[in-house]
Amino acid sequence: MASHKENEAWKEADLAEDRSFRPTRAPGSRRKAPFYKVLQGMPIAVDAFRYGTIPGVTAYFLTHAHSDHYTNLASNWKSGPIYCSADTANLIIHMLSVDSKWVHPLPMDVPTIVPDSGGVTVTLIEANHCPGSCLFLFEGPQTVHAGDSAFKSPFVGSGKAFRYLHCGDFRASPQHVMHPAVKGKQIDHVYLDTTYLDPKYTFPPQPLVISACAELAKRIVSGERVGAPDTNGKRNSTMDAWVIPSERADETVIKQPKDRMLVVVGTYSIGKERIVKAIAQALKTKIYCDAHKTAILRCQSDPELHALLTKDPCEACVHVVPLSMIVSDKLKAYVQRFNGIYSRAVGFRPTGWTYTPPSGSDLSPPISSIISRGQSRSFTHADLKPMQKSTFAVQMYGVPYSEHSSFFELTCFAMSCDWVKMIATVNVGNERSRMKMAKWVERWEIDKKRCKEAMVKPRAADYW
Repeated sequence: MASHKENEAWKEADLAEDRSFRPTRAPGSRRKAPFYKVLQGMPIAVDAFRYGTIPGVTAYFLTHAHSDHYTNLASNWKSGPIYCSADTANLIIHMLSVDSKWVHPLPMDVPTIVPDSGGVTVTLIEANHCPGSCLFLFEGPQTVHAGDSAFKSPFVGSGKAFRYLHCGDFRASPQHVMHPAVKGKQIDHVYLDTTYLDPKYTFPPQPLVISACAELAKRIVSGERVGAPDTNGKRNSTMDAWVIPSERADETVIKQPKDRMLVVVGTYSIGKERIVKAIAQALKTKIYCDAHKTAILRCQSDPELHALLTKDPCEACVHVVPLSMIVSDKLKAYVQRFNGIYSRAVGFRPTGWTYTPPSGSDLSPPISSIISRGQSRSFTHADLKPMQKSTFAVQMYGVPYSEHSSFFELTCFAMSCDWVKMIATVNVGNERSRMKMAKWVERWEIDKKRCKEAMVKPRAADYW
């Protein structure tokens, strides 16, 4: 799509996404699908359920089971077949009562023909987001002008093969660009999760944060010293209020051995499970959550997690609650429900919005600096600090953890993948935001052409 036509298509999309619009049952009142929800030249829509039956679309894909991606998908769905991963299929049938006749789970990592698509294949790739989430790699010819956009592709019917990578929501890692379906291939369109496409969102690598949470929980529960002594020889961690020195100066013990410590982790309805598992495994304990959450976890293909679950809250030293519960008053009330069993609690609140950039940070750095600074960043349990209103009885930690790509990771992904066009899918609601993101995409493109390296060298298999 030429630049002028692309600008016009975004204006058209703005009208389609008008928040004041309220569909009615009258003919023609359906909300129109913006161009980035329907693959160019293909009868395929991705995460576009809020638009109902889209003209020319014969296959509806769902990247994962988060509500902002399945909006309007319900038990009365009848617009066409839904394709997704097996875990996502289980989740939408369980949570939304979607009739299973419409739901078609696809295998991971192998090309599969999409029925009634004119010869398009799709490969599902683990998205490193929430359970069941996946990227879709579509490969095939453009055969139809599907969707509501007035801007049509000149390649429909040409026989030319196209390759589209739809990222949905994802946490970019080297494993994505090294995947056999992606490595060495040119991607015509990358539909990019641009949630954090802003230099101020450069939080630490996901695996390091998970390990830090597990290590901190282990140290707290065992009564180990959390912080190092300051220059005066005094202990400088507020967690020290939880423990007292034993007779030996280099050891600590729980102040009252009969007390039990409860670790509470806030999560979304789906997501953040990796932190929960890591903490439970470090503490060698079971995991408790209510029946509703347990049923959702049981929809996921994770036998290791299932084996850790218990229905008895007194058997588990790790409890899972909604993220909104990790605030002082709510967490205190939660612990009081188990008076006599647990006397104190430590709460973990994992969210990308916890992260704040250091003051004086350069918010328009060169690409080389973004990569070098990002790769020099480390993270340990010592970097986790107690939140305000933490007390002796209830300690809370904000965890800079997201299941969306950080700005640094988006940059590494863009510099390591062979692509022709990037299409933003998040924060596209106004022109100013789109222009800001487009400037970074342009800078990636320029630097990629200058760079001699085909890929940013990763620090580990699962992070840059």
